[in-house]
Amino acid sequence: MNYKIYSPQDFPAYLPKLNSLYDDLFSGGKGFRSKLIGLVSEPLKLEVSTQTLLAQTIEFIHNASLLHDDLIDRSHLRRGKKTAWLKYTPEYAVLAGDYLLARVMVNLSSFGNIKLVQYTAEIISDLLEGEWLQDSVVGDYFVTLEQLDRIHHLKTASLFKWCLRSPFIAREDYTQDLHFVLGEMGAILGQLFQRSDDLLDYDIRNHEGKAVLGDLKSGYLNSVGAFMTRDLSRTQLDQVIKSSSLADLHLAFSSDPQKGKEIFDKKIAEFDQMNTKLIDLYNHHLSTLDSLLNGDEKKLVNNLKPLTEILYWRRKPSS
Repeated sequence: MNYKIYSPQDFPAYLPKLNSLYDDLFSGGKGFRSKLIGLVSEPLKLEVSTQTLLAQTIEFIHNASLLHDDLIDRSHLRRGKKTAWLKYTPEYAVLAGDYLLARVMVNLSSFGNIKLVQYTAEIISDLLEGEWLQDSVVGDYFVTLEQLDRIHHLKTASLFKWCLRSPFIAREDYTQDLHFVLGEMGAILGQLFQRSDDLLDYDIRNHEGKAVLGDLKSGYLNSVGAFMTRDLSRTQLDQVIKSSSLADLHLAFSSDPQKGKEIFDKKIAEFDQMNTKLIDLYNHHLSTLDSLLNGDEKKLVNNLKPLTEILYWRRKPSS
């Protein structure tokens, strides 16, 4: 499903370059966040128009962040295509991202739920704060996992939290215990997604064929890199930083290539184990959520249960 709104209000026909840019941006994405909105909204029996508004909102926010991220990172490709800043100029990429965020607030204001507008504004603020913090750690090879977790909570997990909470807010259910649990679950899902995405950089469960060591070569020691190098000497860290391949990286752990790979594999297993504990915590919250729901709402638990397998282990959902 394409969550670009084809309407004169959102994408006016008299701005052809704007429409062309968004046609590029909104094609080829997985739309996972909008699908998550559907998984939550369906058991709540939200009206289709409300579901669509929420799905479009999260896609607009997410794609606005991609426009800005690609420009800041000077990335050349997005979803296999030339990035907007490169194709249309940096100025247009900035304007396009800002425009999407503006349309989010216009459309939500028309919906008439002030708490939803306020919460969405807070999420956008978190997203931008996270971008500032992430930019500050580029080139910092002594960054800690705790520092990166804070960034990922603001940039990634905040959007997952919004996906779980916004359908309840849209129907004006503000139950405190419920929203606490949904927030905790969303934060965990976002953290798992980001850590799994960081694993792709080291060619772990890299089914998408992401460029290996792309983050590292860009000067960004992601969560996996920070975890693996936390107990290395300065000399070993320098070797990691200079690695141009996984074989080079293995040599940072041992001059024996085979032993170096074994140490690398052990560190990846430890990283997975750490995140397995996060998954256990998610399942605990899922049980609590079940106790807070009534009737058909409980179908939400079954909808949310497979997400850790999909997001962290990158396993396809069963048909």
